[in-house]
Amino acid sequence: METILHLLPLTGAQKAAFQAAAPESEHLFLPTNDRGGASSIPQEWRERTTILLGYVPPEQLKTFPNLKWVQSWNAGVDPYLVPGVLPEGVRLTSAVGAYGPAVSEHMLAMLLAIYKRLPAYRDQQRAHIWADLGPVGSLAGKTVLVAGAGDIGRHFARLVRALGAQRVIGLRRSAGCPAEGFDEIYGLGALDGLLPQADVVALALPHTPETAGLMSKARLLAMRPGAVLLNAGRGSAVDCTALAEVLCSGRLLGAGLDVTDPEPLPPGHPLWEAPSLLLTPHTAGGYNHMEATLERIKAIFLDNLRRYVEGRTLRNQVR
Repeated sequence: METILHLLPLTGAQKAAFQAAAPESEHLFLPTNDRGGASSIPQEWRERTTILLGYVPPEQLKTFPNLKWVQSWNAGVDPYLVPGVLPEGVRLTSAVGAYGPAVSEHMLAMLLAIYKRLPAYRDQQRAHIWADLGPVGSLAGKTVLVAGAGDIGRHFARLVRALGAQRVIGLRRSAGCPAEGFDEIYGLGALDGLLPQADVVALALPHTPETAGLMSKARLLAMRPGAVLLNAGRGSAVDCTALAEVLCSGRLLGAGLDVTDPEPLPPGHPLWEAPSLLLTPHTAGGYNHMEATLERIKAIFLDNLRRYVEGRTLRNQVR
């Protein structure tokens, strides 16, 4: 018999649905609304749990001696893949597919805010200044380069297309097959040739050896003058110190970051004072910020539990 630990907040009907999906299993329910909730899991439950549905900090997984499967509520699970974090044989699945709408809308909001000078107008409002700041930008006719053609990237591609982007280019590890929403798909190796063509460079990449430091100072300087950089994937994809320097030079129109490296951003980091920067504290995809995101995660969890019980292939299996 499996013991399933549910860490998502579930309604009575949703609990019943999970119990019906695995009727022979023991179900333990401990609703958590953030990453800190896992600290309240009783040690007795940790020892009994064989299936974990939710988030536990990677360093705490060693306190679950009988794990067989971890279903994370995160789309990116790279911290779990560090050698020694998960015992050999433990399956790991992610929540890829749950965050596309929320994160892509956040990226679009940042882009439009930068184009329309909204942060500067808010600064004027606080200073009681009524003044026209001049021309603003638009997506109409623009070339948008999206690094990361997965769920988030595809949603973002559709949004910018709807607002008039003329050319939407996707980048992923290898060119492979076409992806919905993109005019063209290239491998990451094509980045250097595409950067000077793009009015918007949007990053929705996981952390991997290939993506760490991807947007170096040289590549930031290779971007088209007046372009906008967005990052809602992993902060490690951008050299944030170099970005602060490039923003101070005025070469880029602006940047919108939901993730940084390091994170949280230290108080003395030069990005805090960089002009034309819009910064949010890794909140674009928080499931407790948008009910629809939470419902998508629950659906993925329930579908995968049914697959597990029936011996079928799990969705989003990473290992």
